[in-house]
Amino acid sequence: MLYYLFEYLEQQYQFPGASLFGFITFRAAVAIILSLLFSTIFGKRIIRFLQKQQVGETIRDLGLDGQAEKAGTPTMGGIIIIMATLIPVLLLAKLENIYIILLIVTTLWMGTIGFIDDYIKKFKNDKEGLKGRFKVLGQVGLGIIVGATLYFSPNVTIKEKLPIAQQQEILAENPNALPSKFFQAEEQSTKTTIPFVKGNEFDYADLITWINPEWSKYAWLIFILASIFIITAVSNGANLTDGIDGLAAGTSAIIVLTLGIFAFVSGHIVFSDYLNIMFIPRIEEITIYIAAFVGALIGFLWYNSYPAQVFMGDTGSLTIGGIIAVIAIAVRKEWLIPVLCGIFLAENLSVVMQVSWFKYTRKKYGEGRRIFKMSPLHHHYQKSGYHESKIVTRFWIVGILLAILSIVTLKIR
Repeated sequence: MLYYLFEYLEQQYQFPGASLFGFITFRAAVAIILSLLFSTIFGKRIIRFLQKQQVGETIRDLGLDGQAEKAGTPTMGGIIIIMATLIPVLLLAKLENIYIILLIVTTLWMGTIGFIDDYIKKFKNDKEGLKGRFKVLGQVGLGIIVGATLYFSPNVTIKEKLPIAQQQEILAENPNALPSKFFQAEEQSTKTTIPFVKGNEFDYADLITWINPEWSKYAWLIFILASIFIITAVSNGANLTDGIDGLAAGTSAIIVLTLGIFAFVSGHIVFSDYLNIMFIPRIEEITIYIAAFVGALIGFLWYNSYPAQVFMGDTGSLTIGGIIAVIAIAVRKEWLIPVLCGIFLAENLSVVMQVSWFKYTRKKYGEGRRIFKMSPLHHHYQKSGYHESKIVTRFWIVGILLAILSIVTLKIR
């Protein structure tokens, strides 16, 4: 809203400083400041409100140190993250941008699912919360919305670089040609990028056109199925990671900040040309959303770091995972998720491995055996005697290393 106000003031009255709102970097900086201020200043009031409503976490006895002290800590703190993200976005972003619209829908959609789950747990005294099938149904629904929008919307396009021979011809005619001259016209595409590969573009349509080229018209089915799988996997991974103070919020901030770098360079024609990566028109606008989201996550850590004054609950964790997945798909870096979201992947795999091995050994030997002392993975280290602050810090360090490796893939192919 402020963006449109200052745009009007600039056009009509040449208002001093109004032109600053035309710059992505300025609006991103303001967004992160506003989200930090909101989450830290108003976060305390929201926590007090949750305490008055007696929205305290019920802690199951898992035999972990310090567990008893956490009982009664307010949950549903994901509300802080959601509000601290959406308010700066509504003020500073171009609200007609298709990517911004999609991320706002994702935030509200996943936030609602998580809120219903937390509400059932706290106010209906049902420890199981929302049934798993309904959570999955919600994730599938979002996957369909995201996949269909990114495939069918005329505002979702890419620009590919011209063949080298044509670029050389342009340079021969005009040595000072702008980078925009080296790109083809905008086109809708199901292409994405894959890491560590020289010709790093992959088209989802290739999964079926090798059987019959005429099947390319059904590529939207493949793309939507991929979107459903990615959103479900990442949101569940974030949900499992939210187990000890500060782990999910800190890890997610690192991931989202990295995706922000990808979004910025992918939407900037000069950087796209220099890095020889896919240019995605209008994607740079989600830098505003990402900045607000990072600020909200860091601000939430003010109260969620050990010892936590509030837990994000499924309201926060499912929302975080959904947002990360949608951003990754939008910037066409979803194949980097196993690397960039390596912490989420490890947490997911630890649960799958533990449950599968337990069931297998119980069937074969008559008693269930475990690979880890407890799953998800962070609880294994707690059982091993590590303090949760040390676990969180080391997971953050691993997350930073994975983020750097992800950024390096821009040049390592």
